[in-house]
Amino acid sequence: MRVAFEPVAAGLLQRRSAAVVRGVSSAHPVFVERAEGVRVWDADGREYLDFAAGIGTLNLGHRHPRVVAAVREQLERFTHTCFQVAQYEGYVTLAERLNRLAPGDFAKKTLLLSTGAEATENAVKIARHATGRSAIVAFRYGYHGRTLLALTMTGKVAPYRQNFGPWAPDVYHVPYPYPLHGFDEELCLSALQELFETEVSPQRVAAIIIEPVLGEGGFVAAPSSFLRALREIADWHGILLIADEVQTGFGRTGAMFAMEHSGVTADIVVVAKSLAGGLPLSAVIGRADVMDSVEPGGLGGTFAGNPLACAAALATLDVFEQEDLFARGRTIGAAVRAHLTELKQRHSAIAEVRGVGAMVAVELHDAPLDERGRNRARQIVDAACERGLFLLTAGPKGNTIRFLIPLVASDAEVESGLERFETACASVLSVSETRFQNS
Repeated sequence: MRVAFEPVAAGLLQRRSAAVVRGVSSAHPVFVERAEGVRVWDADGREYLDFAAGIGTLNLGHRHPRVVAAVREQLERFTHTCFQVAQYEGYVTLAERLNRLAPGDFAKKTLLLSTGAEATENAVKIARHATGRSAIVAFRYGYHGRTLLALTMTGKVAPYRQNFGPWAPDVYHVPYPYPLHGFDEELCLSALQELFETEVSPQRVAAIIIEPVLGEGGFVAAPSSFLRALREIADWHGILLIADEVQTGFGRTGAMFAMEHSGVTADIVVVAKSLAGGLPLSAVIGRADVMDSVEPGGLGGTFAGNPLACAAALATLDVFEQEDLFARGRTIGAAVRAHLTELKQRHSAIAEVRGVGAMVAVELHDAPLDERGRNRARQIVDAACERGLFLLTAGPKGNTIRFLIPLVASDAEVESGLERFETACASVLSVSETRFQNS
C-alpha cells in the first residue's frame, strides 16, 4: 500500500490549505502533473487510472488528439470575442449540429453557455417566458447545479444546500423513482398528482425538470414508463418537459442522450460536461418556438460559447460520429456490471448494482462510520486511490460508488481498474462487515 502523501503533494496540500477556501472539497489528495487517455500522473510521479473522468466531463478521456488539435488550431486564430459582440462560425455550426442530434422531430434552436448550472437556469428562464407561468417541478435526489435557482431545484441537502437559503420561490419537489428505498413509479406519480392538488395548480407550472438517470443522486434510472407518464401529464396541462442530460449525455449511457432509451422527447434538453472534451461549455437545446420566445438580449453570457470550447465540441462530435463510441460505452458498461454483480455475491455490504450503458454504480448498505467519520463507500474510494484508481461517491447518503470510465478505455485498462476496485473493497469490507454484523 502506498504512503498517503509524497513530498511534493504534501507541500502543495499545505499551500492549498492556506490559500483555497475550505468549502471546495477534493475527492483525492492528488495534484495532477499530466494526463493522457484514461491515465493520470501526479506531481510525485505516481500513475492512476481515472474512473471519475472529471465528474463525467471526459467521455473521450484526457487530451484526445482530435480535440487537442482543434483547440490548437482555434488558438492560433482567436481565443475570445464574446458572441454578443462579434460572432463566429463555430458557435453557429455547433448549434446546427446539436439541433440535429437532440431527440425530437421538430425545429430546434440552441443557446450556448459555459456551465451546467447556467444551462439549467436558462432552461427555466426560457420555459417561464414561453409559458407565462412561474412554477417549476423538480425531483428529490436530483442535481441541477450550485447557483441559486439551480441549487433550489437540486434535491439533496448535504453538501450542496446546507445553509445557503432562502431559496428561489415557486420550485417544488416530488419523489424520484428509487425502488431500493421504497419509491416506486406509482408512488412518485401519485405524489406529483397530490402536489397539483395541494400545493400548486398545474396551470401555474411552467416546466418539469428531470435527470433521466440521477447523477449525484446515485445513478438511478427513471423507468421509461415513468418518463412517458411525465410526457403525457406535461402535454395535458401545457407544461414543458426539461431533460437535464448534463451528466447522462454524449455516450455515457450508450446513446447520445439518455432520453433516447425511453423514446420520450423533451421540449428542452440541457447538456454540458462531455460536450467539449473537458473544456467549459454547456447548451440549452429546445423547440424553436419555445427558445425564440425570449426577446433579443434576454439570453447570453460573457464567456458563453467560447470559440475554443466550440472547436473542442465540434471535434468531440466528430469522434462520436466516426468511432462508434456508443457501442464502446455499452461494452464497457456490460463488463463493469458483470464484474460488480459477481463482487456483490461475495460482499453482503453491497446492496445493489445498477446503471445504464457505461453509467454504472454500486450502492452499499448503511453501516457505522469509521474512526475518521467515513462511511464504507468513502473508505473504499480512499483505498482505491491508494491503489492507483480514481472513483467518486454519490447518492443521498454518499454510500454509492459511481464509475465514469472514459469511453476510450481499453479492455485491459477497464479490467485493471476493476481489479484495483476489487482489492480496495476487500481491504475495507472484510473488516467493516464483521464490525457491522457484531454491532
